[in-house]
Order: sequence, then structure tokens, then C-alpha cells
Amino acid sequence: MATIFYSLSGEGRGHATRVRAVVEALRKQHRIVVYAPGHAYELLSPVYKETEVDIRHIPGLVFYYKECPSTGRRQLDPFKTGIKGLNYIAGYSELSKRIQDDIEAETPDLVITDFEPALPRVARQVGIPFISLDHQHFLLVSDLSKLPADLQRHAFFMAQVVRGYYHGQVQTVVSSFYFPPLKPNTQDVSQIGVLLRDEILQTTPEHGEHIVAYLRRFGSPEVFRSLEACGCEVRIYGLGAQHSNGKLKFCEIDMYRFVEDLATSRALISTAGNQLIGEALYLEKPVLAMPEYCNHEQRINGHFLQDSGAGMTVGMEQMQPLYTRYFIEHCEEFRSRIDRKNIHGNTTALNIINRYLPGTT
Repeated sequence: MATIFYSLSGEGRGHATRVRAVVEALRKQHRIVVYAPGHAYELLSPVYKETEVDIRHIPGLVFYYKECPSTGRRQLDPFKTGIKGLNYIAGYSELSKRIQDDIEAETPDLVITDFEPALPRVARQVGIPFISLDHQHFLLVSDLSKLPADLQRHAFFMAQVVRGYYHGQVQTVVSSFYFPPLKPNTQDVSQIGVLLRDEILQTTPEHGEHIVAYLRRFGSPEVFRSLEACGCEVRIYGLGAQHSNGKLKFCEIDMYRFVEDLATSRALISTAGNQLIGEALYLEKPVLAMPEYCNHEQRINGHFLQDSGAGMTVGMEQMQPLYTRYFIEHCEEFRSRIDRKNIHGNTTALNIINRYLPGTT
């Protein structure tokens, strides 16, 4: 039995979902300690409360959003994000000391990180090998020259942020529903599909009549009008339970109910996170992706989704009923273009991890 320290970003559900898929596959044979900030801790702590998996809360870098009064758009709040970022930097030495003490006391065999900077930096300092397993590193290792010019520029600047998080990993594993070519001379990089949790893998897709929508903490009036234009029941997750509004049903977050609703749905309409799009495509659901305003990573995800032919993308601030009506009318056409064969990345991820664990090959 090996001891594995695992850390993740607290921003968005995709990181926690990926980590949970890996932890579930490893926990029966290895001791797992997970360092989770913010929203990720809130998601993972209840799941593993009475198990052998040790979930430890740490501070993390978080992006804060606000609603712009003039436009109604949800957009980054640079002031609050900056202040909280300074607080994180101020406490970084204390966090590093805490993690180093844990490493010295518990001697992990391997460190894995899903886009969290503190644990891998300490691991590198003390000589523990670490693997980077996330989606964001596609910005560093991929040839994105076929993106539209504005997205290429944004990708370049975002890549510098990714580069600044950490370096020195023994392996970079990029989990994604799309696979752009790697840059020349790229070494120790593996591209794998999306990491799928057991609930997704164990369900059998059915093609029902309802639509599942996922929004991250915010939805504009135009988005709701566009969802109403679907003409069928829309089960909305991410905004909490609210009174139904006609065919719009607001659902409390429940991972099991969400997976059941997604698996039996006609299609998914959601923000353009890599993880959720990959889950939907695995379940043979066409996707209408709505990248959040100024979220350029989501815009890139949307570009590759539309390029695959398995769905379409429209910026959240541009949503209109005509787009949802077109999407619903062409659902079967989009579904026929879904290619599932490379979407499931669990087995490849585990094979890579096992290469770096003692006593495994």
C-alpha cells in the first residue's frame, strides 16, 4: 500500500469530479490524503466523511464574480479576487510549512495535483515526485494555432499563468474531451479523455424528452427566456432549489439525481466546462455550451465542441431563444456526430499513476 498526497483547485466542480474519479479507483489499495480548498472541500468532505480517505482543508486561489448592474452579466470581480489573492500569498509560507510537516511525518510515495500550486511546490523542494493531472495544462502543451486569432492571444496569456503555478512534474497528464496536436518536442505529456465518476460509468443512457441545464451560480433573464424556448421541461442545476417557473424546474444539487437526469435527458445546455461537456458526450448527449462572459478557457472548450460537430456554442451574454430552438431542432444531427471512443480516460490515468508507485509496473 502506497501513500498518495493529492491536491486540487477549489474553483469549479470539474476539479473535484476528476479527483473523485481517481480517488475511487485508488482508495482500495492505497492511502489517500486530499488537500482541498474552497468549493472543492465543500463537495468532497461530505462524500468521504466516514471513510479512510483523508480530506484536509487548505486555503486556495479563488476567482470571485459579480453581476454588472448595467448589463446584468456575471463577470469577474478583479478587486475582490485581487484582495483574496493577496491574502493567499500572505499565508503561503504558513501553508507550505504545514504541508511540509505533513510530508515529513507521513512520507508519501507520490504527489498528484489538479491545478493547485502549494503541494507540488513543496513536494519538489523535498524531492517527492509529483504528477500534474488536470485540464488547464492543455494551454501549455497544445498547438493551438488553429484557434481564432483572439482566442490564440488569450490562450497565450493564460498559459503563462498555468506555467507560473508549478513546474518539475515527472508527468503532465491533460484530461479533456478534445485532443489538439501537441507542440513539437513536447516530452512527458499524456493526453487522456475525461475522468468519469462511477455514477456516470454505471448508468445506461436513455434518450428522454427533458433538457438538463447547468449554470454556475448565475443566470441572466435572457438565458432563462432562451431555456423556456426549448418547448420542453428543463431541469436546471447550479442555482439551488427554487419555485418552478412554467417548464423551468430548479433542482437542488444532488450528484446522483443530476447524473440520472442527465443520463435520461435529450440534451445538455450548460456553461462550457470541460468536465461536464465530456460527461454529457460520454452519455451520448448533444451539448449547447454557453461560455461565461470573459471566461476564455470556456470559449476555447466551446470552440472545440462546435468543431467536433457534437454540439454548438453561444456566449452566455449572446443567448437568445432562436439558438435554443435551433439546437433542439438539430439534436439528433448533433448526437450522430458524438464520438465516445476516446472520451473515457480513467484507465489510462491509472496506468500512468501506477508507473510511479512502488511495487507496480
